[in-house]
Amino acid sequence: MSARDLLARVGHTPLVELELPQNRGLGGHGVRLFAKLEAANPSGSIKDRPVACMLARALEQGRFAGGRRLLDSSSGNAGIAYAMFGAALGVPVTLVVPANASAERLERIAAHGAELVLTDPLEGYDQALREARRLAESEPERYWHCDQYANADNVRAHYEGTGREILDELRQRIGGQPDCFVAGVGTGGSLTGIARRLRQANPTLHVASVVPEPFPGIEGLKPLGAPGDIVPAILDESLIDERIGMPHEAAVDTCRALAAQGLFVGPSSGAFVRAALQLAATGRYRTIVTLLPATGGRYVSAGMWGACRPEPQRAAETVPVGPARG
Repeated sequence: MSARDLLARVGHTPLVELELPQNRGLGGHGVRLFAKLEAANPSGSIKDRPVACMLARALEQGRFAGGRRLLDSSSGNAGIAYAMFGAALGVPVTLVVPANASAERLERIAAHGAELVLTDPLEGYDQALREARRLAESEPERYWHCDQYANADNVRAHYEGTGREILDELRQRIGGQPDCFVAGVGTGGSLTGIARRLRQANPTLHVASVVPEPFPGIEGLKPLGAPGDIVPAILDESLIDERIGMPHEAAVDTCRALAAQGLFVGPSSGAFVRAALQLAATGRYRTIVTLLPATGGRYVSAGMWGACRPEPQRAAETVPVGPARG
């Protein structure tokens, strides 16, 4: 597949309507819950959208002249997108990633030939961001720091892409727009870009941000709020109407419920859907939209799916049948 074909496959992901066992009691309220299935992107996550947009703009601006490497920090999913598109476009990539990123993500990044710099997992995502900034400042001739936490093209990708797609698809499905949007903060790009676009269509849109516990946390989401936490520069906090705390186990339990319905997604997806169901139960909203940011295949080694595995059944013993003896 050519780089052009790969880039053309980013976005235009399905908008699926969710029906979970927990949602059965909501029918009287007429609540409908929709989610963008972002695992349908080429690398399997929503991060393809901003990474493709940021890379395309960087190439236009000649950022990689003289063999400079693309540098950024990532919890893993953006790293995969950087590595994949970098390999397709011939752009060398260096990624700073916490050492506790799942084995699946680290191996996928390495498979595309990207250089990995691992940071102390106890220091979290912010330490990876600090290390990327240090490398960029110490070796400016070697690296161009994409900085997804401060890059306006991150927001633009979701404003022009994800948010517009949600509105177009909902107009076709229900003839209207959502009155509630649920997401969370990693870089702040998806929440900011999508919420801005949806609120233009519906000024009374309620925006809820899912906030994980500081430990063990939820992959891809920043809790924020603690002294010293780095707030992404592109996050527009004025868009957020409500913050919903989410324990890791609640997110994982919802992932398992989604898997039982045929949707294999990661923990941030479970967190978003769990929060959306809580909001649906209030009866205040008729159309809620959220995101399913990544495939669940990136979290197998983390043990998310062990509880779903049924006990194997022993095959019935059979007696070989041979030719009859006379």
